[in-house]
This record gives sequence, structure tokens and C-alpha cells, in this order.
Amino acid sequence: MELETLSCVVQGKKEVNVVSQKIQFIDDSDTTLVQITRGSICGSDLHYYQHGKVGNFEIKHPMILGHEVIGKIIKSNSPVLQPGQKVAINPSKPCLICKYCLNGDTNQCEQMRFFGSAMYHPHVDGAFTQFKVVDTNQCIPYSESLDDDVMVFAEPLAVAIHAGKQGGDLFGKRVFISGVGPIGCLIIAAVKALGAKEIICTDISRRCLDLAQQMGATKTLLAHDNFSDYLVHKGEFDVSFEVSGHPSSIERCLEVTKARGRIVQVGMGGNVPNFPIMTLIAKEINLVGSFRFVEEFNTAVEWLSKKIVDPRPLLSAKFRFQELKPALETAGNKHEISKVQLVFE
Repeated sequence: MELETLSCVVQGKKEVNVVSQKIQFIDDSDTTLVQITRGSICGSDLHYYQHGKVGNFEIKHPMILGHEVIGKIIKSNSPVLQPGQKVAINPSKPCLICKYCLNGDTNQCEQMRFFGSAMYHPHVDGAFTQFKVVDTNQCIPYSESLDDDVMVFAEPLAVAIHAGKQGGDLFGKRVFISGVGPIGCLIIAAVKALGAKEIICTDISRRCLDLAQQMGATKTLLAHDNFSDYLVHKGEFDVSFEVSGHPSSIERCLEVTKARGRIVQVGMGGNVPNFPIMTLIAKEINLVGSFRFVEEFNTAVEWLSKKIVDPRPLLSAKFRFQELKPALETAGNKHEISKVQLVFE
């Protein structure tokens, strides 16, 4: 079965187009044809547009953007997926045979094929397209009554829930979050749902801190405010989440986290010169990374379905997918914008 689809394609720095493509769907038990209804622009999409690359992964040929998507079933042999059913689409496609996959750590898969990634050549196309063929197990059904504005947050919420779980048992704990862009704000909601008693947040942006309050922060502080109350007793927080990747933010987390506390590193920055390793050693701080998600994608769909988390304060704008370039330009305005969604219906 051959279909024609309009796709949002990046070709290099500041080069994006909506182009017509043909896709093949082979009707078998392992794949499902989905009509994409909504997508949300992520930081990696912005990097491919603004710089033509993410880290060392440079665009070598046209690639479809997007990995935060939802859709409707067109055709599937799965007994639980019916035509017209709404699904959140997990953008992870692990190999399931490497040592990490066999151990259940699929986010560490050695051959991960994640939507919209230039890591491999040819690149792995994303899902900002009208129709997408996916593995059937990537489709997570959700209620027809749930607002699409909400469910398209499933992927970034999964990232936030995974980060929260990397913090260990958060019930009754004091939590510090440095950097409250969209992921930081979703981490606020996630750690609150996981039982955190107090959530103190900091950022350089008052707008972001206002959103942090709406997402459940106990208190917010600008980065240049006085933090002396949180420096006593070798730090006051059981767990800190560093979400900006900036060296000064990492240093602050080390300062305010109590001895034998934990820091979860979520923000992706460059190398940190003069890392204060003696602070880490002397306070016996447990520093852990957090990368993507595993089963948390299903948890995110469940939490959004049950209204445990309401991400709508983070939605700044919506565009028709044909307005790809204006949507990306708007999403790049971090002084005023959090999340921008593309509408495909």
C-alpha cells in the first residue's frame, strides 16, 4: 500500500520545507499506519533548524523532524488498536537484542533508532508528517475524550518522570530544581506526583519561574537572589535536579544539596571547566545522569489521562504544520515562548 504524505523536512541550517513524499505500508502484525494529528517542537528540532546539527550529529541529507507526536490509527492488525483510535506514539525504537535491551535498559540501547535523529546515516526520520508507519508496540492508546493539547506532552513528561525516578524515593523529600524551561517545569509536576514535600526552583527568567509556580513549585528564586538559607548544614536539599546544563547551575546544585544527597543531571551542556569535584567528594554527593525514558512513556500517558499532571500552562502557541518555519522561529524565542505545537489535521 503506497500513500502520499506531506512532511516537515530539515535540509541544513535554517533550511526547512514541507514536502510531498511517498511511503509504503506493508500490512503485517508488527507495523501500524498512523495519521499524525499533533506534534510538539522540542529543543533538538530547534537545534537542527538553527544550527543544522545536534552536538556532533550534522544533517547530511533531508530528514523529517519531530518526535513528540500523537495520532489516530488508520490500519493495524493489532486486536487492541482499532481504526480511528487515538494513540500516543513512543518515538523510541530500541533493538531489543543488545545487552542493555535484554536487561530492560532500553534507553541505553546500542542501536537505538529514535525519531528525528541525524546520529546515523541515513538519518532516522521523525514524525512531523501526515502519515507514519510505526512499530505496533510504539502505539499507546488513550481516551477519545482527552484533549490533544494535553496528550502531545507524553514524551517530554516521560523524560521528566524518568528523571524523577533517578532521584530515588522522593516521598517527603526537599527538592531543588535549577532550570525550569519546559522539561524543568514538567519535572516539578513529576516530583510532586512522586511525593516530594517541598520543591524550590531557580532560573534566570521570571517568566519561567511564573510557569514553575503554576506547575507546582513551592517557592521560586531568580538565579541572582540570596540562597544563603539553603547553604547551612552543608546544604538543605535531599535531591537536586540540574536542568540547564550551565556550569554555574551545576555549581549551585552542589552547594545547596546536603551531604550524602543526590544530584540528577538532566541538562545537556558542554564540558564543565573547573568542575568543583572536591565539593562532590567531601559531601559524598551521589551524582547521576538521566537520559530519555524506559517504561515511563506509558506512565506519562496514564498520568495525563488521569489528570495527575496538567501541562497546559506550558503551551504557548499552535501552528498549522504547513507554517513550519514560523513555528520554529516562534519556538526559538525562549524569552517569551515555552512549547509550540504543530496541528496536522
